[in-house]
Amino acid sequence: MAKKLPNLLFFGIDSLRRDHMSNYGYHRLTTPHIGKYAEGGVTFENCFSPHIPTTPGYSNMMTGRDCFGTNVVALRHKGQIADGVPVLAELLRDKGYNTTCIGFEGNPGGRGYDKYLDFKGWGPDHDDGRAHKAENLNEVAIPELVRLAGEDKPFMLFMRHMDPHSPYLAPAPFMDMFFQGDAFDPADKRMDAVRNFKPFGDYIMSWLPQGLTNSDYAVAQYDSALAYMDACIQIILEKLEALGIEEETLVVFTSDHGETLYDHDCYFDHHGLYDPTLVVPFILRWKGNLPEGKRFADYCQLKDVTPTLLDIMGIKPTGLKFEGRNLNKLIQGGKITQEPEFYITEATWERKHGWRTPEWKLIVALEPDFHFKPEIELYNLIHDPEEYDNVAEANPEVVTMLRARMEKFIAKREKETKRANPMYTNTDWHGQGGGPFKTSQQAYDTMYIGGIAEAVKLQQKK
Repeated sequence: MAKKLPNLLFFGIDSLRRDHMSNYGYHRLTTPHIGKYAEGGVTFENCFSPHIPTTPGYSNMMTGRDCFGTNVVALRHKGQIADGVPVLAELLRDKGYNTTCIGFEGNPGGRGYDKYLDFKGWGPDHDDGRAHKAENLNEVAIPELVRLAGEDKPFMLFMRHMDPHSPYLAPAPFMDMFFQGDAFDPADKRMDAVRNFKPFGDYIMSWLPQGLTNSDYAVAQYDSALAYMDACIQIILEKLEALGIEEETLVVFTSDHGETLYDHDCYFDHHGLYDPTLVVPFILRWKGNLPEGKRFADYCQLKDVTPTLLDIMGIKPTGLKFEGRNLNKLIQGGKITQEPEFYITEATWERKHGWRTPEWKLIVALEPDFHFKPEIELYNLIHDPEEYDNVAEANPEVVTMLRARMEKFIAKREKETKRANPMYTNTDWHGQGGGPFKTSQQAYDTMYIGGIAEAVKLQQKK
């Protein structure tokens, strides 16, 4: 009798910035339960989401393809992933899996599941005025996990936690665990910049306390949301153990992108090609089947997730090629082709692309942005890891070199896919009609979120 294929418990968390996770070295104890669980498995320390935000990020994750392979780069992508490109849920369904998706229906990267469940994952949803997102997810996920475990087929359960996605409104006692200072000092002017940034200001201030002046409070709310989610995730992991199926289940933690907090004027969101938005976790555990306590510093990307999972699970789709690499070779002591430099894109609230190496990051605007930033940005990641000193004008030869490498890669991938770079063809990425913005002022006046209700509508379009 053939051995039953393993289950897949997939934590596809939205907006989880790995450098704010305690098991990735963050100074606050934000993810102790995930961290403890990860000690029994494999952690990749340098995983990146090169094509942000949500729609392209999950599309890369679930297909093993880059943005040329998926033909998806925009948040408000119209249509589906490129023809002939299956997603992970479809591949597993073809192998006899029961598949359930929680919290991600209607997105190209979320297609292919047998069953879809939803939960309240946005703004205040209880009398306390806070957002109990992870508890709401548990109320749906745990009964579904029990149901799937009771079937005679392997399963994939995908969960899209929304706690790290704004609004950051973890309930008590988590809401106060990382901030006990003065949030309303009138001499503190840091939140003025947030309040006065019209595209986002009204939305952000609609869920933060009235009169807030201290930006550290808002950052602490993100960290509190992580700690709250982490505690709720522990309940799911405990249920997995109680069901007696840990040795039959591969568990994965990753994210579609990171999150900007009080960084680079991209307040409490996930746009801008700076590292806070690109850095994501990638953790794997399969008790009794994967090595324990392994950490790898090799660079990897979301396109590596699906081919790695399939190989670990013993599934080899016939005739299917990936741009992503099979990292299981590395896990098992072998070698992989290194990819220390890569193409990066965003079409969220601005349309930009660039090229990242271990030393340099080049960012090129394809049209004027709503932050009024220069067309070309260059950062030395060795001397300026936080990316605040744009040295493009002082290093024109480096800009030329990186741009040539980027354009050579683009030409190569266009030739391989037989279609134009989707960053060039998605000129209505903003969903407003009229093509590319002609000025930064036009972009600033057009790209307005509003309140939480408007943000939810945008999320539903993802």
